[in-house]
Amino acid sequence: MKRTSFNSKIVALALLAITAGGIGLYPAWQNAGAISTGPLPAGQQHRIEVVFILDTTSSMSGLIQAARDKIWSIANSMASAQQNPDIKMGLVAFRDRGDAYVTRVFDLSSDLDAMYAQLMDFRAEGGGDAPESVNQALYDAIHKIGWSQDDSVYKVAFLVGDAPPHMDYADDVRYPLTLALAAERGIIVNTIQSGQHQLTRPAWRNIAALGRGEYFQVEDSGNAVAIATPFDAELSNLSAQLEDTRMYFGDAEVRREQQARLDAVKKLREELSEEALARRATFNASASGRKNFLGKSELVDAVTSGEIQLDEIETEELPASLQSMAPAEQMQVITDKARQREDLQQRIRALSESRDRYLEAEVEAAGGASDSLDEKIYRAVRDQAATVGLTYDDDNAKY
Repeated sequence: MKRTSFNSKIVALALLAITAGGIGLYPAWQNAGAISTGPLPAGQQHRIEVVFILDTTSSMSGLIQAARDKIWSIANSMASAQQNPDIKMGLVAFRDRGDAYVTRVFDLSSDLDAMYAQLMDFRAEGGGDAPESVNQALYDAIHKIGWSQDDSVYKVAFLVGDAPPHMDYADDVRYPLTLALAAERGIIVNTIQSGQHQLTRPAWRNIAALGRGEYFQVEDSGNAVAIATPFDAELSNLSAQLEDTRMYFGDAEVRREQQARLDAVKKLREELSEEALARRATFNASASGRKNFLGKSELVDAVTSGEIQLDEIETEELPASLQSMAPAEQMQVITDKARQREDLQQRIRALSESRDRYLEAEVEAAGGASDSLDEKIYRAVRDQAATVGLTYDDDNAKY
């Protein structure tokens, strides 16, 4: 566990730097990074890019588990906008100098399964003194992530941790400078404090102010709302059937990459709880979850959408199960898969609506979930994404 006391001189210097940095840069960030609120060009999809900057030291085990449990409900909440936004997620894990790593960066991707697999592999270890390498984590999140330069994209980061930044590392780029650049690029930075560390609160509040975001506090468990529903098992089963409708084409290397992805998804399905699988099923059946569900070079979608003609694909680039078939038989298999997929997606959507109603009633009966990690993230997204034209219902959080 982390020690709750450290050199008082460092504390004084840190708080002085935090205050001075915030005051000095206030005029710069207040007017920087104006976000476009006009309508998108015809045919252009709204987009969300979200990066979680996550402290993975030993005292964060409870919140890391909450993030694992809730990442699909967070994705569903973001996807619930009326405009069905395209969603990409990224991750910056951080600890401190002297630990196994200072930061690990996973770039933005529509492949949420891959990001979730990375999150599953993280263990809360390291730390020791209260400050952590927050400055480096924020720097890497702004500089090493492939953020869009399009002002119509809602770009947001959530800094999640329980300890203040080291302000005594001479070669660090201190966070006020990083956040000024984030503002110029239209990236909002919110902060979520885990636990009650008194010296973390002013730093997290100041980071949120400079990042044009919001500050939240949750308990070490993330105030998780964990409710099983009568619909979870069936949703999990339907999701597995839906994934079995996918077929991939391409050269041997492409098909090997896709098979590796399928193997990773199989592992994910084996390790996730039924509740998490139900939330993932809901996301994959949504318009926003389409890219995560399909991946790259998916044959059924490519042919039925007209993206490619079946006779344009070399026989050896087809799935092995189709290679010995006549063209008409191949097309029949693809057509049958498409019909089965549409039926499964409709059943998942209908069942998800029933699940949502059940959860809303359970959460209301329990007195609400305003303090939960996913609820606070949803509220921030709902309010901030309005600046780029995304519209969310007032009570649309997905648990």
